[in-house]
Amino acid sequence: MCRHLGWLGADVTVSSLVLDPLCGLRVQSYAPRRQKHGLLNADGWGVGFFDRSSDGDTPRRWRSQTPLWGDVSFDSVAPALRSHCVVAAVRSATVGMPIDVSATAPFTDGQWLLSHNGVVDRAVLPVTSQAESVCDSALLAATIFERGLDALGGTITEIAAADPNARLNILAANGSRLVATTWGDTLSILRRADGVVLASEPYDNDSDWEDVPDRHLVEVTATGVALTPLDHSEGYR
Repeated sequence: MCRHLGWLGADVTVSSLVLDPLCGLRVQSYAPRRQKHGLLNADGWGVGFFDRSSDGDTPRRWRSQTPLWGDVSFDSVAPALRSHCVVAAVRSATVGMPIDVSATAPFTDGQWLLSHNGVVDRAVLPVTSQAESVCDSALLAATIFERGLDALGGTITEIAAADPNARLNILAANGSRLVATTWGDTLSILRRADGVVLASEPYDNDSDWEDVPDRHLVEVTATGVALTPLDHSEGYR
């Protein structure tokens, strides 16, 4: 399993989301509080953020196959990185999956950044040359990108029907939207005055964190947060 986090709101430093909180992703890499599967997230980490320019929001990534707790270079640079939209993750690799940078979230299609917290049988996923890695999460990301994030709910329910043991918590962003699913693991929301955090688990003890029920689709935009139940009967749309 993994832990991931998304941000949409005002420009903030990456450090303030990932490294500085009492129980942020750095701590979750070695001591997660709500992780149901696995004890450590030591198989890599990645941070993606959107850079505003004349051409619109451009996704940038910094990924590593080493544990986040030991990366002193990122520790020194993260306070200088600022963005209005961030997707970050620490990885606990599925048994048998490669441990390398290309297998580490967030994945991208050039417009979206996407993280998968869970596991899925690769046999139920279509073969695609667009995947960044042969790992299950990268193949799942490529499938979602191909079908489009507007169809995320249907894609997840279809894959879950094909693999009943799958855990399919997705978190994705394109600079103006955050979308996420809960399917087999935890997700929480923190609505701050300057934006919204979606995270596998709260990064501090703020009482304003809200737990998202299992099998739900979450969408965050500038107008607010919407939750939609997911069900096998939806199918692919």
